[in-house]
Amino acid sequence: MRTRAGFALTSRGEQFVDACRTLLAAIDTFDSTARNVGRKLVGTMTLGIIGSTPVRANARISEAIARFRARDESVRFAVLVRSPGELEEMLLADRIQMAIGYFWHRVPSLDYAAIFSEDQLAYCSRAHPLFAQAGSVDAAHAADYAWAWRSYPLPEAAALAPRNIGAVADNMEAVAMLVLSGQHLGYLPEHFATPYVKDGLLAPLNPRAMRYRVGFQMVTRTRRTRGPADAKREIVDAFIEDMAAAHR
Repeated sequence: MRTRAGFALTSRGEQFVDACRTLLAAIDTFDSTARNVGRKLVGTMTLGIIGSTPVRANARISEAIARFRARDESVRFAVLVRSPGELEEMLLADRIQMAIGYFWHRVPSLDYAAIFSEDQLAYCSRAHPLFAQAGSVDAAHAADYAWAWRSYPLPEAAALAPRNIGAVADNMEAVAMLVLSGQHLGYLPEHFATPYVKDGLLAPLNPRAMRYRVGFQMVTRTRRTRGPADAKREIVDAFIEDMAAAHR
């Protein structure tokens, strides 16, 4: 229909356009379905991880993804980086299918499988009074200074918990920032701190005496809480197998 302002669709024309859009959407859906006919695994796999995992651990996860891609599948991967607490909440809400990280407690409806560990050492920055003694600092002496500590429980480090906690943080990047200020001592993953040590910005206080090891887990919902057998559960089961193979 033509008016003084230009052209405009009639009501029948608008209905025809809507019908065309519906048809095109259906064609896209058919095309996607047709491409995946016969594929054993089709769907989405959302993986949640904590930040700054060790290089070797990332390599193992990448190997698991490569193994999975060798399967008869057409799965879209999504990867999110979140804190351990957020990852557990997302698993329970079925917003992610697997989480990888450090988890200090156990939720009954989740399965936890150990896959790797990392060493945490106590560090000071070059702006800290103990920097000149770094490498042989006595733990009792270090206890006199302010520390940056994790805001969540650390059962593995309970015996090393300082009495003078001047700051708390829920991730290693924040702890590093506090330690680099020269106002706090703190524990950091050895692999994470290594670049700072090489640049002369950080130094371990006493690598032999002031260290602890934490384990990392692969976490999924238990099979009974994942619901009946369906495409999503088959995808998760397959990826669990590939993660286990990559971490043997």
